[in-house]
Formats: sequence, C-alpha cells, structure tokens
Amino acid sequence: MIGTPCRTTLFCDFDGPIVDVSDRYYATYRQAIDRLESRLSQSRQTIHCNRLTKEQFWYLKQHRVPDFEIAIRSGIPESQVDTFLEIVRTLVNQPSLLHHDCLQPGIRWALELMNSQGVRLILVTLRSQAQVEEILKDYHLAHLFKAVWGTHDIDAAYANSADCKTALLRKAWADACRRFTSPQKAWMIGDTEADILAGQSQNIGTVALTCGIRSHAYLSQYGPDHICEDLVSVTHSLVSGAQITTALR
Repeated sequence: MIGTPCRTTLFCDFDGPIVDVSDRYYATYRQAIDRLESRLSQSRQTIHCNRLTKEQFWYLKQHRVPDFEIAIRSGIPESQVDTFLEIVRTLVNQPSLLHHDCLQPGIRWALELMNSQGVRLILVTLRSQAQVEEILKDYHLAHLFKAVWGTHDIDAAYANSADCKTALLRKAWADACRRFTSPQKAWMIGDTEADILAGQSQNIGTVALTCGIRSHAYLSQYGPDHICEDLVSVTHSLVSGAQITTALR
C-alpha cells in the first residue's frame, strides 16, 4: 500500500505531474524553426523545414529521441542543428511562452483531497523557484504545499540533470525530517528519469508518471517502484487505501 495518508509525504515534481508543458515545448520548437529560417534568409540562405505535428513531436520527446535527431527529421541541415538547439534553449523557459502551460486535468481536485487527508506535499522541481511560486499563487494552489524546492537557474529544467535533482531532493528530505520528523512513508513522484534516480539515491519509493515528457516504456528502464498515468490515479490509491502495486502497475 502507498501508506496511511496522514503519515505520508509526497515529494513531487512540477513540470509533468502538476503542469502540462507539451504545448510550450511544441511552441518553442516551432518558434525556433521560424527564427532559424529568418536568420538564414537574411544571409540569403534558404532551407525547407518539415515542421512536425504536435503529436509527432511529443511522441519523439516522450521516447527520448535526441533533440539532434528531432532537428534532422524536421529538415534542418546538420550544419545548422547546433544553432537551432541553442535557439530552443534560449526560448523554452522565457516568460513570454509560459502561458502555454496549463494544469493537468483533475490536478486541483487531487491536491486538495490529499491535503485534506493530511498528506504532506512538497514540490521538488528544477524549474525556477520564482516561476513556480508565481504560478502556484496565480492558480491559488500555494497553500497546499508544505515547501517548494526549486532552482535559481532558468535553464535547469530543460537540462533535467539527475545530479541536480538528486541534490535538491536531498535538501528537501533533510528539511522535511527536521521540520516534521522522518515520514513514515515517503514517495518521489515525477515524469522523468531524473525523478526516479533522485528518489532511488535517497532510498525513497518512486512513482513514475506517464502524463509528462517520458513514455511508459522509457521510464520502465529505470526500475521505478510503480508506473502510473497521472497524479489523480495516485490520489485515488492513496485515499482509498488501495494497494498501489495493483493500482499503478
């Protein structure tokens, strides 16, 4: 079982489990191609890009196809791929694109129900802490979290370093133990390999979600304790006392 709700602490990632970022990533991809074409046209060079559909693009991202390969499949010449990827990195976390993000379906219900049942919710995210706190405030969700652990690097989320996530979770765990005593049951919930590896490094149970930027097949390679569709499913198992091994496999 996932544990008695009032004795459970959930360390949860933000992008993926809480917020759907797929539209922002796709908008970034499209804008980066537009900018590359504009730059080249100014120097009297012409390229013919084949813009992937949102479904094609997100499938490749979820299956961890390298960004280099995505660029090549989009018709970008190999000589221009590095330039294209640099444009992507520059754009992806800019405030002007954040309006493309939206809450995952049912997430407000899930967070409010877990909070009412005494689950300690702690965000551990590579997203800029200032951005996350502002988004939570805008959606009136900030009061549902005991703590928010983010970064001061606007590019950290896109890089998705497992080492950075591990260091952040280590701090969040130590803080939770100091403030609330050691949780009887704790889980690290996220949608990427960085979340799984971070939880495993701290001997915390891991639940991988397939509603984000990685597929079920890809996440299973890292051996999470459970794989689930979304945080709503986790909430159902938690508050009903159902066995998570049955509900989430």
